[in-house]
Amino acid sequence: MSRKTQTILALAVIAGIVGYRLVRSTDTPASAPAAAGTSDVAAVASKPQTLGSLNFQPCSLSSAGSRDSLEAQCTTLEVPEDRANPQGRKISLNIAWVAPEKESDLQPDPVFFLAGGPGQAAVATYPQVDAAFSEVRKHRNVILVDQRGTGKSNLLACDTPDDADFTTASMQAAAQNCATQLSQKADLRFYTTTEAVADLDAVRQAIGASQINLVGVSYGTRVAQQYAMRHPQATRSIVLDSVVPNSLQLGNIFARNLDDALALQFAQCTKTASCKDKLGDPRAELDTLLAKLRAQPVTVQYRDASTGEQQQGELRAETVAGLVRMYAYMPAAGALLPKLIHEANGGRYDNLMALTQMLQGEMKDAMAMGMQLSVVCSEDKEGMVANGADADTVLGNQMAEAMGAMCASWPKGTAPADFHKPLAGKVPTLVLEGEFDPVTPPRYGEEVVKHLDNARLFVLRGQGHNVIGAGCMPKLFAQFIEKTDPKALDGACLEKLNYVPPFTSFNGWEP
Repeated sequence: MSRKTQTILALAVIAGIVGYRLVRSTDTPASAPAAAGTSDVAAVASKPQTLGSLNFQPCSLSSAGSRDSLEAQCTTLEVPEDRANPQGRKISLNIAWVAPEKESDLQPDPVFFLAGGPGQAAVATYPQVDAAFSEVRKHRNVILVDQRGTGKSNLLACDTPDDADFTTASMQAAAQNCATQLSQKADLRFYTTTEAVADLDAVRQAIGASQINLVGVSYGTRVAQQYAMRHPQATRSIVLDSVVPNSLQLGNIFARNLDDALALQFAQCTKTASCKDKLGDPRAELDTLLAKLRAQPVTVQYRDASTGEQQQGELRAETVAGLVRMYAYMPAAGALLPKLIHEANGGRYDNLMALTQMLQGEMKDAMAMGMQLSVVCSEDKEGMVANGADADTVLGNQMAEAMGAMCASWPKGTAPADFHKPLAGKVPTLVLEGEFDPVTPPRYGEEVVKHLDNARLFVLRGQGHNVIGAGCMPKLFAQFIEKTDPKALDGACLEKLNYVPPFTSFNGWEP
């Protein structure tokens, strides 16, 4: 396995709050007006539209994982990079507007979708969650703003050198090279959450909305909470899916959270006789595999999932740890982990290697490394330290130490003195957590709601990270946006969610 692959996977693991859905999307101009008889959405999007003071043009939002495209309207809004120097460099914020099905039933408060990461772009990631917004979109505009430094809003991305490795010295050098490259087009101090919140309010004012609803996923929940703190009168409601509490310092929290989630997920195997008999104790097997690879990486022949061709690469412990973590985001995929780990301990490494390569391909360009560093190094630098209690975890301390090294020389912005103060007050809030979430566990949701007067937490059985589309959650989400009464929601329908049994073979689980 190349050093570049290791570094990309390592950065994903370090980031911690990246949403697990990583397929990429693009927004392109619409090719032609909608034909007669097409849907209202297509008809609305087929010609230029004006919203507030912004003039939009037809565009299509498409996902690499889908054949369908989503008709929308796209534009840009120019804002100062440094608001204290309004005559200086400008940023063109990339904005997409997904219109309701019927303009006659339009409500005045749009929904802003806030992507995860930090480093994902809202316009690119929204098509993957659009199905969860289907009821909401019947009555409200959905507004997508690529956060500064992501997507088409002055993207801060760096190529990872092929000779980079996972030592702290190498990661620090990679960060320094990235900062040098990006400083030619950006002052990296001004790409933080606080600046992004000011951008969102500029967009709100430009479209003429007096109040907005904010839907954040993962890191996007930090943006939503910060917006609600700074602009309470403009905040009608917030939805926090896989929440990052304001009080949380990111950094060395992810190793223990992953181990806790793996214990829950692996228990699905150990408490099932057929799985335990065939695959043993998945955690013990994983520890054995990681120890073996730390002592001696393995050269593996494998079939490339995208081309079908035979390839050769080196499998290392840190890349297996990264793969385990990414699969843990999705318990439906994580159900395969005990089988993959058991196979590898038997000397059959090819499937693990192929999946690692496939994941690296999916993640390429999905995260803006420069923007991510500007956020976490400015807002979470105090948490980028080793924790002795994490030495025996799957991730260990190498990730936090490497991130600390990268932040050491990265240009840092400032945050308000109350940045890490919990959000409090009466803003209607719906908080969603997955029972098996390996990065933002249910206790984070409990921490958030205890400071809010009008909040409700749902913990979804057997689910991982980013759960707004699970089961009947889209229906409950729509009811919340309509009435902003979280305590009136009847969550009984969520009881239909169930656990995914562990796979004992590549054909599935035992009947």
